[in-house]
Amino acid sequence: MQLGMVRSWLIAAAAVALAATLACSKQQDNPDEIRQRTAEATETVRRDTKAVVEGVKEGMARDNKAIDINKCSREDLLTLPGLSEREADKIIANRPFNDSHDLVSRHVVSENEYGKIQDRIIAGH
Repeated sequence: MQLGMVRSWLIAAAAVALAATLACSKQQDNPDEIRQRTAEATETVRRDTKAVVEGVKEGMARDNKAIDINKCSREDLLTLPGLSEREADKIIANRPFNDSHDLVSRHVVSENEYGKIQDRIIAGH
């Protein structure tokens, strides 16, 4: 039994020695290769960041455009969050509006629905 234990220890020691030898013989990265990989990674991050910034700008510009409920098309109304086709048709049928809150006072949309779209609509004349 002791012979088996000694053999196991010898095998384990040989495995550790082999692993240490392989780890030490690993070729170190060349500084030029490291600089090249860093430059490539930096360029990728720069390009991706630029794409994200452009997407945010586009989204903000799109969100900041108010829809004139007195003049817009049915399709424009349907881009408003939570607005159904029926409600879009009711808005068109009840034009003109003096202000956007007329949608609620004339029972075209509920107060809750109005709360979802109030920042995205105007009632121009």
